[in-house]
Amino acid sequence: MIKIGFLHSLIRPEEKLLLAELKKMVDLDVVMIDDRQIHFQLGKNGFGVDVVLERCINHSRALHALRIFESVGVPCINTSKVATVCGDKLLTSIALQEHGVPQPEVRVAFTEKSGLEAIKAMGYPVVLKPAVGSWGRLITKVNDRDAAEAILEHKTILGSYHHSIFYIQKYVPKRGRDIRAFVIGDQCIAAIYRVSDHWITNTARGGQAYNCPITPELNAIAFQASQAVGGGVVAVDLFETDDGLLVNEVNYTMEFRNSIDTTGVNIPGEVAQYVLKTVKEGQHAAA
Repeated sequence: MIKIGFLHSLIRPEEKLLLAELKKMVDLDVVMIDDRQIHFQLGKNGFGVDVVLERCINHSRALHALRIFESVGVPCINTSKVATVCGDKLLTSIALQEHGVPQPEVRVAFTEKSGLEAIKAMGYPVVLKPAVGSWGRLITKVNDRDAAEAILEHKTILGSYHHSIFYIQKYVPKRGRDIRAFVIGDQCIAAIYRVSDHWITNTARGGQAYNCPITPELNAIAFQASQAVGGGVVAVDLFETDDGLLVNEVNYTMEFRNSIDTTGVNIPGEVAQYVLKTVKEGQHAAA
């Protein structure tokens, strides 16, 4: 009997869909691991599972729990490496740069003065993002110097880790939409357009999902971006430009509730099959 550890926080629609698919499989047992209730003794806790599927809401809990599981030999989807890279926009941008993946221009600064100089060199408008964050929160489009001065001052005074590093991305006009591509293993299985009148198109912020055909270009760049951050099960967000696609971000605990009917692809079923395949390949390699 294969035991899959299901590491979770709240059980959202995505988790319900994943659990339903996992429970359809024969010779498989799901062990629920609630990050709000568990505790670890280093070097001891494996919870008797063959693999961990991570579905936490809190990035810090996910990252550290994954690393603890890996330390006792339990493979994880996704790995702590993927969580580390994707959980920090700067680390993601560096990984994309190192692997030659096209992305918008990014500059990083640590003080108000150097931040203003970076923005001036890039040219307005730019987008200021927290290095760690999701769902389009705390993202600001900066159109002129007055706005830049005010926002950088506010971030400096707030003083938290989220605001201490100025991650500055060149603004890319979206033409009312961007693309989210779902990559599992070595395949881009589905993609959606996220459409909105607002410059932030996240479905969590009101963007509407429509099916996006997977072109050879989209498949290639989405897979390249996935490999750059460590592979596994990820969602790649992309911009369309006159010069081709650019990767904006890569998400390691992807949401997909609005994309199943839209694309006609059973995304949670594909994830479940990938988890099972990972376990069987590991068992075969160990034999």
